[in-house]
Amino acid sequence: VSTEADAAKISFESGRIQSTESAETFADGMAVRIVVPEAFEIYRAGADRIISVSEQEIVDAIGLIYRTTHNVAEGAGAAPLAAAMAERDKNEGKRIGCILCGGNIDTPKFVQALRGEIPAP
Repeated sequence: VSTEADAAKISFESGRIQSTESAETFADGMAVRIVVPEAFEIYRAGADRIISVSEQEIVDAIGLIYRTTHNVAEGAGAAPLAAAMAERDKNEGKRIGCILCGGNIDTPKFVQALRGEIPAP
């Protein structure tokens, strides 16, 4: 999740559905303020933990994906790589897989991300 939209992480960690006052992230696929109960049940049953990443970490992952694979990723699509990068030390020596999905990012926001700038939500 984005540090700016962490209702899912807060809910997961507390074991009950919670909401937040805002979800101000440019990664609109993760802009969750109110957790969907059905989604909560899925990740509560199957996930070990939820990692939060900053807007800048998401931007950095978008840029890295484009520079190294020539693929376009929206913020939510780049979040798994951002999480893996944030935990680089913890994952050292391990084989890590990230699903790359979601190329639905507006061109101006994509250009901003490639410049290292955080687009507005």
